Amino acid sequence: MQNEKRFNVKEFFMKLFKRQIFIPIAALLLLALFNLIVDPSFYRITLGYNSAGDPVLSGYLMTILDYGSELAILAIGMTLVTSASGGQDISVGAGIAIAGSVILRVLCGTNSRPETLQAPIIVAFLVSCVVAMLFGAFNGALVAYFKIQPMVATLILFTAGRSIAAWINNNELPIVSDPTFSYFGGFIPGIPIPTPFFIAVVCMIVIALVLKFTNLGLYTQAVGINESSSRLNGLNPAFIKFLSFVILGLCVAVAGLIKVSRLSSINYSVIAKDIEMDAILAVALGGNSLSGGKFNMTASILGAYVIQFLTTTLYKFNVQSDALPAYKAVVVIILVVLSTPVVRDYLSGLGKKLNLKRNVKEVG
Repeated sequence: MQNEKRFNVKEFFMKLFKRQIFIPIAALLLLALFNLIVDPSFYRITLGYNSAGDPVLSGYLMTILDYGSELAILAIGMTLVTSASGGQDISVGAGIAIAGSVILRVLCGTNSRPETLQAPIIVAFLVSCVVAMLFGAFNGALVAYFKIQPMVATLILFTAGRSIAAWINNNELPIVSDPTFSYFGGFIPGIPIPTPFFIAVVCMIVIALVLKFTNLGLYTQAVGINESSSRLNGLNPAFIKFLSFVILGLCVAVAGLIKVSRLSSINYSVIAKDIEMDAILAVALGGNSLSGGKFNMTASILGAYVIQFLTTTLYKFNVQSDALPAYKAVVVIILVVLSTPVVRDYLSGLGKKLNLKRNVKEVG
């Protein structure tokens, strides 16, 4: 009975190890254990009050939940782009700057510091969605119809995007004074959990429903695995690639709303700086192949929170912001290498050999 129970536990862990979501789960557990050993206060959550007198929860875990959520939103779109095109969009940070600048332009109008909003927030957000999706369509057209490698195609917007964002507001720094605008990147009065988390949950539900009730996921993976075969089966690979970039543009607009809402203003050169790298790392950490094909959306989203967990941990130990990419690169390279089929097959074979030797000893 005991041997049977041991076998079931071993079989469970072997199955989990083979699953794509194993790597982000393992990384999350390692980071959680590290912080628990080094400084248990990392997990302390306190209830306080913000400047408006509303109750809010604070602590490192809330920071992860807050900033990890906007990264999770981007990871949704980046996963589809990676799967369909076999490449990545490196312009999402610049896209966020453009989307945020559009929102502020619509809300402020010609006056960079208006006393009242010049348009409803929902209108400003919808306009930014259209603009961000147009830029996504631009990237998608270069990749899908002009056959330009995704990283090269999106380099155009990566280079020019922040200048475009500054041009939209005449190089001014508009400020929105209406307190309701800050709810999207902060807290809704009476709710102590950061609003970006709820926005991310809505995005997750929407993409889950889309993947469940449409063939988007199947078509995207088919194109990424073998474009020629998908065409022979009646699919339009170019349109599917194009659509994935447009969806990423929509995700960029949502992230842009959260970003500019945090400060009710914008800094064109700093906003969402290097966030495209974190979004790509989230996809990689989720065990998804960066060369396209099969994907696991849940693993990508979990990977986004793991990346933010790592970032927050490094900040906790006073690592300078300039050095963060180096630390993250080392950790993520290790995790990504472990997630490759070659390494996983080797470890799986090694495990089988050890089990075989153990069984031989028990029989002997």
